[in-house]
Amino acid sequence: MTNAQFNTEAVTWRRMIHAQPELTFDTKFVGNFVAEKLQEFGLDEVHKGFARNGVIGVLRGRGPGKTIGLRADMDALPLAETTGRPWVSKIPGKMHACGHDGHTAMLLAAARYLANEKNFNGTVVFIFQPAEERGAGAKVMIEEGVLDRFKIENVFGMHNLPGLPVGRFAIRSGAIMAATDDFTIHLRGMSGHAALPHAAIDPIVAASQIVINLQTLVSRNVDPLDSAVVSVCKLHSGTAMNIIPDTAEIAGTIRTLNPATRQMLRERFHEVVESICAAHRINFTIDFEKNAPAVLNADIQTEVAIRAATDVVGESNVEGDTRPIMGGEDFAYMLEARPGAFMFIGNGDSAPLHNSNYDFDDEALQFGVGYWLCLVNVALNTSA
Repeated sequence: MTNAQFNTEAVTWRRMIHAQPELTFDTKFVGNFVAEKLQEFGLDEVHKGFARNGVIGVLRGRGPGKTIGLRADMDALPLAETTGRPWVSKIPGKMHACGHDGHTAMLLAAARYLANEKNFNGTVVFIFQPAEERGAGAKVMIEEGVLDRFKIENVFGMHNLPGLPVGRFAIRSGAIMAATDDFTIHLRGMSGHAALPHAAIDPIVAASQIVINLQTLVSRNVDPLDSAVVSVCKLHSGTAMNIIPDTAEIAGTIRTLNPATRQMLRERFHEVVESICAAHRINFTIDFEKNAPAVLNADIQTEVAIRAATDVVGESNVEGDTRPIMGGEDFAYMLEARPGAFMFIGNGDSAPLHNSNYDFDDEALQFGVGYWLCLVNVALNTSA
């Protein structure tokens, strides 16, 4: 089979997966499809059922060597698609708005090529993961023993990036994506007539001060050369213009690259909320969800990834010291457990990720498949 035929097949798979989006751990359709294809390709082992619908494929090379893991995510988002493409989502309210359909198709095509050629020593473990979006599927797969059971020594992941031209790659050693923490603050005062505010305990005033003061967490606590974001994204209270309400709710997210900064902001966040609520006689509770850590690329594996991408597109099309992105990614859990690297692949001038008009650019598939193939060659011939 020629490279052109591999690319055509990858496009077909990608569009088919795009039309059948599934959320979080419920990736039964795509998981079954991936498992069937891996078995058809003749991999040495195919395992289903990790993190409910995750799939593992094991391919041994011509001789002994290292074992590396290559990961692709499979889940979609709860969003109504507006692209109008022929392969538009067939499931109302669900769409592949983050390109996981492309990620799955690229890794699947790489598995087929490698199974045909077996031109490497060592072992490649293909990790098809559910629930990257809001489910920490990577963490679940680790807890279920994926890395240990298959003796994976290094792990590699890849994600498309709108705004980066197709045919380009971007990576950096160290922190490339942020740790993500989410919060919801529940405030309870005492309702009353708007004309008699002294007889009420107003949660809206307290909520307003909390929102303003949370903005100082970064501006007055974080080194300007460090990076952090605190965003309040929800504020709900009240039912009428002449009633001081009983309750208010504030929700948002904190993003950091530095673990020490992450811990400091969490502590300062609680101090700010507690002090303002005490000043306003407001009862409160905080739901604080500590999610994935920062994505930290290991030095050696980053160099491996750069060499592989350079083999595909040339040195001028690989950014080896790209700026970090404050979005989160649960591949961070795998990089906590094993040295590895996370690469960005260009998706061109597309709509942003998590946008109803987003679509993965099929022109990028050939570069992603090429990267995986070169990565296997470089990684299994590098001592680290």
